[in-house]
This record gives sequence, C-alpha cells and structure tokens, in this order.
Amino acid sequence: MEPVASRYWRFKPHLLMVLTQVGFTFLYFITEASFKHGMNPHIYVTYRHVVGGFVMLPFAYFLERGKRPKMTVVLFLEISVLSLLGVALTLNMYFASLRCTSPTFIASMINTIACLTFVIAVILRLEIIDLRNPRGLAKVVGTLVSLAGVIIMTLYKGPAMTSLGHAAIHFTQTTVIQENWFKGSVLTVSSCLTWSIWYIMQAYTLKRYPAQLSLTTWMNFLGAAQSAVFTAVIEHRRAAWSIGFNIDLWSTIYGGVVVSGLIVYIQLWCTKEKGPVFVTMFNPLSTILVAVLAYFVLDEKLYTGSVLGGVIVIVGLYLLLWGKEGNKEARVKKTELHYVTYEVDEEDPKPQTFGRTEKNSSDLETITRS
Repeated sequence: MEPVASRYWRFKPHLLMVLTQVGFTFLYFITEASFKHGMNPHIYVTYRHVVGGFVMLPFAYFLERGKRPKMTVVLFLEISVLSLLGVALTLNMYFASLRCTSPTFIASMINTIACLTFVIAVILRLEIIDLRNPRGLAKVVGTLVSLAGVIIMTLYKGPAMTSLGHAAIHFTQTTVIQENWFKGSVLTVSSCLTWSIWYIMQAYTLKRYPAQLSLTTWMNFLGAAQSAVFTAVIEHRRAAWSIGFNIDLWSTIYGGVVVSGLIVYIQLWCTKEKGPVFVTMFNPLSTILVAVLAYFVLDEKLYTGSVLGGVIVIVGLYLLLWGKEGNKEARVKKTELHYVTYEVDEEDPKPQTFGRTEKNSSDLETITRS
C-alpha cells in the first residue's frame, strides 16, 4: 500500500491547484462588490500588485538568496514583458470586462485559456499534431468545440433562468454600471488570449530564472508600475486613488496577498513541475463554484447562453486534455526505447543487444573492444 506521505507528494500539485481555484472563486465576488462600491478596476490592479510585491519581497529575499540567478538587462526586459502580459494588459482588460458582464460569464470564458494556449503552441511549433492518431485528432476537435462555446457565450446571451428567490447576500451599489455584453465579451476574450501567451512565456522564463518567489515579486512590482502609468493616463481624478476602510481596502488586500502573491507563486511552481497546460486544466472548477454561489447565494441572473456555452467549452477542454495525455504516453515509450539491455555469451564476446538504435549499438561495440 502506498504511504500517505508518498500520496501527498504525488498529488500535491493537484491539491494546490484546487485551492487556487477556490481562491479565484472568492476573488470574483469580492472584486465585483468593490467595483459596485465605486472602486476603479485599473486602480485596483495597481494597488493589488503593490501589496502582493511587498508581501512576497521578504520571502523572496531570504528564502532564495543563494539560488536566485543574477539579474541581467536581457532577463529584466523579459520579466518586464512577462509582467506586461500577466498584469498590466491582461488584468486591466479582465477586470474592466467584469463591469460589463458578470462573474459567471467571465469564469466560463476563462476555460478557453487552455485551448488558446494549445493553439498558440501549435503556431509556435511547440505542439505537434498527428491527425492519424485518435489523441491528436481529439486535440483539434477539442479546440474547435471550445472555440464554438466561446462564440456562443459572446454572441448569444439568451433568456435569464428563473430566479430562486431573494439573495442571501446583497452588495451595495453606489455607482451606475452600464451592462454592455458585447464590449465585455471582447475584453474578456482579449484578456484570455494575452493570458495564454503569459502562461507559455512563464515556462520559458522559469528555465532561465528558476526562482519562483523572486519572479513573483518582480512581476508584482513591475506590473504595478506599468498599470500605474496606464491608469494615470486615463484617470485624472485624485479622489479615485483614495480608498477608505471598506470593501475596497479588503478586496485590495485579499487580491494582493492571496491572488497576486500566494496563488501566482503556486501557479509558477506547478508550471515548473507539470507544465502550463496542467495549470489551466483546473479552471472549470472555479466556473462551477462561481455559478453555484452566484445563482443560489447572490440570486444573480444566469443566462442560458452562458450555461450552454460554458458546458460546450468544458467538453472541448477535456477532449483537448485527453489528447494531451497521449503526448505524455508517447514520451514515456520513446524514453523506454533508449534503454539498452545486452548479454555477453562466454563463447562469443560480442554483446547481444535488444531494442537498440544504431548509435547505441556502435557505442556498445566500442566499449566492448576497449
């Protein structure tokens, strides 16, 4: 029987990614409450990453002092682009779309990140498609099915589902937010696209800068600076930058400590251990949690277009993931073919090799002669 400790370490990445989706679920609602209260989403992104940077700074400084690579100009520029993709560009579009749509819609659209990551990987020739293989075909079909679900959620809103009654929790709204479903859909899709590029770039950056705590800290500070410049251009009111002891403050602290700090670090660690597709495959969990809380607790309107499109996206996502598992099995078989076993007959000193390549065979003969 496998020891408990061994099973824990084996499923540690899975457990951590489940916890991150729970953290993201609460983020959807606490930020929606803050935006309804009057918090500017772009200022929120800036403050949140300032908090995240200061929270992660002491851990990065002391825990990675010996293994942190030397910072070069090229590496700094690479991390700056990574911060631009993951913070300044992606999150500003993402939270701006939250003011135009709903948490349930956005949580459903986030499921497309895995498929978009796959498409970009194919374009960059990081992913190989073999249409003669059922798993290779599943990757293509899954991507097309997910994109069909995205189109349905974007262009078809549909009638609202029947409400169950009064909401258990009410958010006080002090600002008028005009719902613009098409604008919010475009912003959400754009943020998912840049988010996918961010995940792919993370994998490359981690190879040159394998210090997750330090990388998290750098991305927070650089992303906050970039977001501050963008926000200063579009927001000229000084009063908008001030926050009181209310939901705005709590959402900023939660977003900075839990999401920009802890969750980003966990995602970087899981990306290094399991790859970017593994990280994105858990997004449907937050979709389910958000839909349940929004409908049953907050009495939020749930539209049939979002439900139908969300189900289609999830089906396509897991078709893609099933196809991705074929790559792992192929790599295992390929690795097994590199192992060479041989026996030496006492009468014939030439080794009898099994399942070897020509290169390995010549190497063995050279060793035998020597």
